[in-house]
Amino acid sequence: MPERFTGGFVQTNGYLIETPDGSHLLVDAPAGSAAWLKVKGIVPAALLLTHQHYDHVEDAASVAAMGAKVFAHAPYSSGLTLEEMMRGFGMPVHVEPYAVDELLAGRTELEIGGLRLELAHVPGHSPDSITFFVRESGELFSGDTLFAASIGRPDLPGGDGPLLIDGIREKLFVLPENTQVFPGHGPSTTIGAERAGNPYCGD
Repeated sequence: MPERFTGGFVQTNGYLIETPDGSHLLVDAPAGSAAWLKVKGIVPAALLLTHQHYDHVEDAASVAAMGAKVFAHAPYSSGLTLEEMMRGFGMPVHVEPYAVDELLAGRTELEIGGLRLELAHVPGHSPDSITFFVRESGELFSGDTLFAASIGRPDLPGGDGPLLIDGIREKLFVLPENTQVFPGHGPSTTIGAERAGNPYCGD
């Protein structure tokens, strides 16, 4: 079971996973996550980004500076982080630029520290949205694609509602019903619960 950290203005979830070799991975880096890791005395081997909207990457540069290798679907860009748009709305958003060490576009799996993760590109909330599924433990890190009884908002730059719903149905709802879903915001859920009752894309 991953450890969850929730931080930042919109209460974004980050997840800490221990790998079979005893190292750690961090999924997303909301504001405050670097300080949380330092208190725990943990330097993650890798930072996996589900997408690069500002609230998921505010501490990405700080976590990378600790020594974590950054994995994402696309290179860093201020267009993906939405920081310019948010500042236009009067929100004092600032993302320290960071480098993506390994691009995941076109890949279907990743292995780090003996942990195998299956990757699915599910755009529609953000063009670079990607999910990470650990089949061995039945855990899906869904970012802002799928939430408990909801889905990621498709009205931000690069969003596409029908594309998002199709991606959820074709790539996430095919996972086992008891798959635990750990989203970018809010509580965890299961694939079975969302397939049966999600008002946006359930059966």
